[in-house]
Amino acid sequence: MMQAIVYLLDAAIVVAAVLSACFWLRASGKRVRRVSKHETFDYADINRLVVALNRAQILNARAAKATAAAALLGGLRVMLDFLP
Repeated sequence: MMQAIVYLLDAAIVVAAVLSACFWLRASGKRVRRVSKHETFDYADINRLVVALNRAQILNARAAKATAAAALLGGLRVMLDFLP
């Protein structure tokens, strides 16, 4: 029974870590189009920047939660090793 719990925790740690990596890759993967100093900076440019920042912030928050879950599961896994 204890061995099954250990295997389940190990699998959950791997899943949480992979999920975190995927979120951070998606958050850092898209570039925002640059605006030249010769262009006029209008509402569409501001909107594009705000949307990109919001999406990156959402993905970073999800990645941070997945990393926290992986760390908590890892700590629980280490605690199980100390049980008799």
